[in-house]
Amino acid sequence: MTINQAVTAFAGFMVLLSVVLTYYVSPYFVWLTVFVGANLFQSAFTGICPAGTIMSKLGFKPA
Repeated sequence: MTINQAVTAFAGFMVLLSVVLTYYVSPYFVWLTVFVGANLFQSAFTGICPAGTIMSKLGFKPA
């Protein structure tokens, strides 16, 4: 799995997790969705992705 695929899968998982937590635990978990979306948005323009950096250190292959 490449870093790009891993980041996309992780972002999708985090969005789905935050929706479930918002519904079942607390409406304040919607801020987790906002954080993930804002991080994806800024990484599209800057090319800096904290999750990608961590995944490259964990051994995922570059794209």
